[in-house]
Amino acid sequence: MRITVKVGTSTLAHATGRLNIQRMEGLCKVLSDLKNAGHEIILVSSGAIGMGVGKLNLPGRPKDMPTKQAAAAVGQCELMYTYDKLFNEYNHTVAQVLLTGEDVKNEQRSRNMRNTIFRLLELGALPVINENDTVATDEVGVENTIGENDTLSAIVAAAVHADLLILLSDIDGLYDGDPHRDPTAKLIPVVPSIDAHILALGGGSGSGLGTGGMATKLKAAQIVTEVGCQMVIANGSKPALLYDIVDGKPVGTRFLAKEC
Repeated sequence: MRITVKVGTSTLAHATGRLNIQRMEGLCKVLSDLKNAGHEIILVSSGAIGMGVGKLNLPGRPKDMPTKQAAAAVGQCELMYTYDKLFNEYNHTVAQVLLTGEDVKNEQRSRNMRNTIFRLLELGALPVINENDTVATDEVGVENTIGENDTLSAIVAAAVHADLLILLSDIDGLYDGDPHRDPTAKLIPVVPSIDAHILALGGGSGSGLGTGGMATKLKAAQIVTEVGCQMVIANGSKPALLYDIVDGKPVGTRFLAKEC
């Protein structure tokens, strides 16, 4: 199975912006094990700006563009250094792939991106993908074309014909109400199709260090289910849940793919 896993800043970092090392170790261990079992893994990782905020001891996520891009430059180094070190413990090679909006919008560049990822998978490498926040203005808040890594992960999953996209975040899945305000809100385990009612449940924003919210996750679900790829939203605090998700067990919210 070809699996794209997107991990959010809220999963990778403490509230301080510093890496949650225990969480990252668990994630890399499970992904390595799934790879050992024969699955092809593509990791779309947020966290560059959040990591940079912590590394530079900034008081919070920057609002001005130069500081955001500086934080991304610093944070991406720490992020990839950590992934390289952790995956190397399980004899897996990682490959950094940084993308901009043009790389997914332009047909030639999109084809190049797709061919590169396919070749990396053939060579046994594990692609780690992020938006190139140091030069792209989309993700850091100007034009919002890709906007964040929920959408980017869906675009990548669709491009490489992934069988499953897993979005790991600080939420358990899609609820029929706002669980922060309504204690009776219930988790929706399966979404057979995305209609106006489901889209209306996508209100709210993401965590303080990241940019994604439920609305962006529903947008991602629309992208991948249209091309025959299932998607699951799950809480990234327990990476071992990835085993159950891959096995099709009821974890988080699963969006069923349309038949193509």
